[in-house]
Parts: sequence; C-alpha cells; structure tokens
Amino acid sequence: MVRVGLTAARLTEAAAELADEIGLDKLTLSALARRFGVKDASLYSHVKNLRDLRVRIALRASEGMTDRIATAVAGRAGKDALVAFADAYRGYALEHPGRYAATQMRIDPEEVADSAGFRRSVELTYGMLRAYGLTEPDLTDAGRLLRSTFHGYIHLELSGGFGHSRDVQASWSRSLDALHVLLENWPSRHDGNKR
Repeated sequence: MVRVGLTAARLTEAAAELADEIGLDKLTLSALARRFGVKDASLYSHVKNLRDLRVRIALRASEGMTDRIATAVAGRAGKDALVAFADAYRGYALEHPGRYAATQMRIDPEEVADSAGFRRSVELTYGMLRAYGLTEPDLTDAGRLLRSTFHGYIHLELSGGFGHSRDVQASWSRSLDALHVLLENWPSRHDGNKR
C-alpha cells in the first residue's frame, strides 16, 4: 500500500536533497525509500525507476539553476553578464552538487521537450554570447567552451583537485577574465579553413 502523502514531486525533492548529501551516483531507490520509512515498491507508483527519478532531479535542478542565472544576469551585458552568469552557475553547483551532477547527465531530447529550464538555459547562454557579437555556429562553439570550462573547474573544485596554495576564487576570477578576452576576440571563420 502506498504511503499517504507520497507524490512524484515530493519524492523528487527528497531525492535531490539526498543526492546533494551523498552524491548522485550513490542515490538509490532503496535509500530514498528508507528516508520515507517505506518499502521500495511504494515508490513505483510515483516514479518508473532510478533513471526516471534522476531525470526528474535533472529537470528540477535545471529550472532552479536557470532561475538563479537569470536573476544574476538581468540587465547586464558583456563581462559583467559573463561573471554574473559564471558565478551563479558555480554557486549553484557548489551548494547543490548532487543536483548539479544530474544536470550533466545525458538526457534524451524527448525527456526534456517540455522542460522550460533546459530551453531557458540555452536562451540565456546564447543571449549573453550575442552581446559579444557572436552568431551561429560560433554561438554553439562558444557555449560549449563555457560549459566545458565551468564544468571542468567545478568538477575539480568539488573533488579537491586544486592542491596548489593559490586561492581557488582568485583563479576562478582570472579564468573569467581570460574567457572575456577570448569572447571579445573570437577567431573569425575562414571558408577554406574547415576544422
């Protein structure tokens, strides 16, 4: 019998909190069921399986992260927008490592088709990059560069990969300075130079 009060939304929120505590890779349906004091089978009335639960976390986290970024970049452009965007992105990831990990999962387009968070995330990123005068395909290339840089830095930071005595925040700030200079001086494409 399903415990009264269990819903997909409530399970997703609890699973997101648990993922932040123990890591997304350690999140199981059994661990979530224990948190609610129910048997694993009780969860299947609300979520299909562990993959479904993780996708739900990813969609919810994407919306939360995107809301934070949108608030941070509102009314800003250029370097000011880049720094606000990056700091909001990193801040969310450091505060919610399990949720952030879920946003990095490979998700099928059908699974995110109705997600305002993922769609809005792309719009915010492209909007910020258009202020640098970029158009396609450079928008996509620059967006991938930013995501790779942010994710790589955050991954190393969360895993304790920065052992040097240099302040991690100072290095982050300098990295954003460098990205700003790169975006302002984005290399031009040449028809004969297809890579």
